[in-house]
Amino acid sequence: MKRKYLLFSLLLTGSSLYAQEWPAVHPETRPATRWWWLGSAVDATNLTYNLEEYAKAGLGGVEITPIYGVQGNDKNNLPFLSPQWMNMLQHTETEGKRIGIEVDMNTGTGWPFGGPHVSMTDAATKAIFQSYQVEGGKEITLDLKVEEEKQRPVATLSRVMAYNADNKQCLNLTSKAKNGQLQWKAPAGHWHIITLYIGKTFQKVKRAAPGGEGYVMNHLDKGAVKRYFANFDKAFKENKTNFPHTFFNDSYEVYGADWTPDFLEQFARRRGYKLEEHFPEFIAQDRNETTARIVSDYRETISDLLIENFSTQWTNWAHGHGSITRNQAHGSPANLIDTYASVDIPECEGFGLSQFHIKGLRQDSLTRKNDSDLSMLKYASSAAHIAGKPYTSSETFTWLTEHFRTSLSQCKPDMDLMFVSGVNHMFFHGTPYSPKEAKWPGWKFYASIDMSPTNNIWQDAPAFFEYITRCQSFLQMGKPDNDFLVYLPVYDMWQEQPGRLLLFSIHDMAKRAPKFIETVHTISNCGYNMDYISDNFVKSTRCVNGKLLTKGGTSYKAIIIPAVKLMPSEVLGHLLKLAQAGATIIFTENYPQDVPGYGKLEARRKGFAQLQKQLPEIASFDETVATPYQKGIIITGNNYQSALEKSGVVPEEMKTRYGLQCIRRSHADGHHYFISSLQEKGVNDWITLAVPAESVMLFNPMTGEKGKAQTRKQEGKTQVRLQLHSGESVILQTFNHALTDVAEWKYVQEQPVSLSLDHGWKLHFAKSTPQIEGTFDIDTPSSWTEIAHPNAPITMATGVYTNIITVPHIPADDWILDLGDVRESARVRINGQDAGTAWAVPFQLKVGKWLKPGDNKIEIEVTNLPANRIADMDRRGEKWRIFNEINVVNLQYKPVPYTDWQPLPSGLNGSVRLIPVTYK
Repeated sequence: MKRKYLLFSLLLTGSSLYAQEWPAVHPETRPATRWWWLGSAVDATNLTYNLEEYAKAGLGGVEITPIYGVQGNDKNNLPFLSPQWMNMLQHTETEGKRIGIEVDMNTGTGWPFGGPHVSMTDAATKAIFQSYQVEGGKEITLDLKVEEEKQRPVATLSRVMAYNADNKQCLNLTSKAKNGQLQWKAPAGHWHIITLYIGKTFQKVKRAAPGGEGYVMNHLDKGAVKRYFANFDKAFKENKTNFPHTFFNDSYEVYGADWTPDFLEQFARRRGYKLEEHFPEFIAQDRNETTARIVSDYRETISDLLIENFSTQWTNWAHGHGSITRNQAHGSPANLIDTYASVDIPECEGFGLSQFHIKGLRQDSLTRKNDSDLSMLKYASSAAHIAGKPYTSSETFTWLTEHFRTSLSQCKPDMDLMFVSGVNHMFFHGTPYSPKEAKWPGWKFYASIDMSPTNNIWQDAPAFFEYITRCQSFLQMGKPDNDFLVYLPVYDMWQEQPGRLLLFSIHDMAKRAPKFIETVHTISNCGYNMDYISDNFVKSTRCVNGKLLTKGGTSYKAIIIPAVKLMPSEVLGHLLKLAQAGATIIFTENYPQDVPGYGKLEARRKGFAQLQKQLPEIASFDETVATPYQKGIIITGNNYQSALEKSGVVPEEMKTRYGLQCIRRSHADGHHYFISSLQEKGVNDWITLAVPAESVMLFNPMTGEKGKAQTRKQEGKTQVRLQLHSGESVILQTFNHALTDVAEWKYVQEQPVSLSLDHGWKLHFAKSTPQIEGTFDIDTPSSWTEIAHPNAPITMATGVYTNIITVPHIPADDWILDLGDVRESARVRINGQDAGTAWAVPFQLKVGKWLKPGDNKIEIEVTNLPANRIADMDRRGEKWRIFNEINVVNLQYKPVPYTDWQPLPSGLNGSVRLIPVTYK
């Protein structure tokens, strides 16, 4: 198999690369983006133009996802996989290789997979159950017809089953059903007849591109999936087109697809009994234990089929063409850990804006709460870590705010949340292809964020992209080094959750696994990092020198079993073997109490009971007890803090004491951390590390600064002096040896007196639409929406604030320019020299090397958001929503115009200070 991980392998093996420098940059290190091809109405000239703009700004990859087109532009649409479309793909790949951009593609258009080549036979499938009550002792003639008229032409009869509750008799009458009728001489008694029809969901591809319209395929059917990918084989072969670097699949949104034609046979083979013999319990509205157990077995079978017949087959198919796969498992009915692990790059998704209460961060009333907290984001990274996958990607910034209102400063905290959750290969959601000649605002996709050259934030996006690149250069280096494995209680979810088909959507996880989510946050708040592990990966985990080594080669110090009720015997048995071999196993709140599922239940319970007897006897879980277990140890108790402390694993003080978020990785010479202060307060103190170190380097991903940190030993542990403002991030790298000939990290001590630059400002516009000419004496650094010009409240612009400032002769090692409240990002020039870009809080730059005693010219180029301009266009009735299907909608998916938006402050919005500092 042709793999694309060469650079990563070099990082793993080449210890010389772990020097006190920023790691090497390659395309995967840079941010990437989902590239919406509206109508696939692309041409070679504009493809090159767009790609060059992306590369110039610092993007390293694009993922082609064709969707619906632009109104009145049908003549330019290229049907998906047509010779013309394949020609444009080949051009994109050639140009991407030329300019250093990696090209991926969706294995379909819109989502989910489907299209015109999916026959009704291969379309997504559902079960249709119908019930009849008959009295026996006579000849029965029963008309068998699907009640839903739409299903009649497509539904096929799978089973006709008869059940007698009095004598527990079950009869398969399927062979007696002919020509839409059941003729049966029924024995005496009351009979419940249940028919199963295999119907269709009739779901079609959502947001399909031209040539991609059609039915969603049956992801549970091996043959249907194989035939779907055969269309790609044909297109690539006939057009002699190179396969892309990576194939992508979006979140699983196959609604109501709860069956497949051979499901009953697959169920019997995997679960050891026939589901059709238990249809009354299976479809019962009243959920008793028997029903719950049968439904759990059904859900496990659905999970098996989705992983085996879809994600694994898809990945094997891609490997056969020298490509790899990137997949979003969330939203699917399958075990998320195993599904994510079955592909090459697991991908999580942020959906909404998190509220961290970061000091000075601009708020917006038009936002939606992020449904993906740390507990949700970690499913993908956990799968990557335990399976040995080098990358975890993310669909980043879906619906942070309304369109045209998202700032770079709002993006950073949620990007940092993804980093501390294990993401190291982010993708924006997204960037629409837009022809150079298209009228502003260009071509748009309905869901924000719009990270494209037609958005005003693109002016300073390169600084954001460089930040991401620096962070990912470290986060892709080395190996994961999380403390604990946490067992995912999927059988508890499968057995306890109501209904039949259970989807693990990011929007529903608070209902699916509330106790597990609480546990994850408790462990994190205790100062530890963790990855989740599934039953399958537990069974393949080994104990080596007291540590747990997963199938992917990642080691952990212990495994936590969090208040699990149901556990397969083979999993509990393997946990005991791990403890016998020297591992630490932590049971919290209770021991597993029973086996899941229904088949051969009593026999399995007997085996489980024998295993339970091998668990340490304890009086109560109210007391935390650490019991030696041959070479290992089993810890029990309700108190997480106590149980985790008894494991001997050292917590990260930066989390417990200072509230910082962090993730740790290991490298050949030590460890490295990504640390972020996602909170209202900052930190300026000595931090005790959980790992030993002889030397420590600090790296500022915002600026590229680096230096040897101040360290000291306290009670045998390494302490590092750390300074972070609210919202700031840093990379910390430890070494097992002393560093020499390395510049010291510059710790900042602000002097008690600062210069207030609150007067003497002038404002002109480097660019503005609608245009604002002339220079304005504004005196104080205030929003340009307040100046006396009719276009000021509606312009999309870069305004230049200019002042002549006098720098006194004050002994200082440096000066910090604090821009205060910036709306929304700023480039600074001092005496004609570029002094940096401030795009996130705190909006501060070190500017001392550009200042001189006496008079200095300072220019601050501030770029606002496009919100004011687009709202004015709506108020004037200008038609810019020119897209087919959903067009551009608001956060509630409603086609609401922006006529009521009030002008957003733009430019400098408060006090500006110049602060003398000393380095200590």
